[in-house]
Amino acid sequence: MAEKPKSKPSDVIFVGNKPPMSYVLAIITAFSGTNTEITLKARGQAITTAVDCAEITRNRFIKELKVTKIAIGTAEMPPREGETRSRMVSTMEITLTKT
Repeated sequence: MAEKPKSKPSDVIFVGNKPPMSYVLAIITAFSGTNTEITLKARGQAITTAVDCAEITRNRFIKELKVTKIAIGTAEMPPREGETRSRMVSTMEITLTKT
């Protein structure tokens, strides 16, 4: 089976626990280079932050930015310390394209 080509690390921004403006700055910085497409990836509680970052960037900073793809899914996480069962966590990928 053919492996799909890996995207450059600057194409993907992993959203976590930082304040939303940190990720907004990362998006703006990524688009200031040669990138025309960025993917925001988030899991669990960080999904709301990822959506906020995409909307803040789109509405306040880069007006020509479009959301071209949204992918949702579920990832199985290993059990936490003291737990026996693995847990399912929601995931989301938001692809932003500069036109």
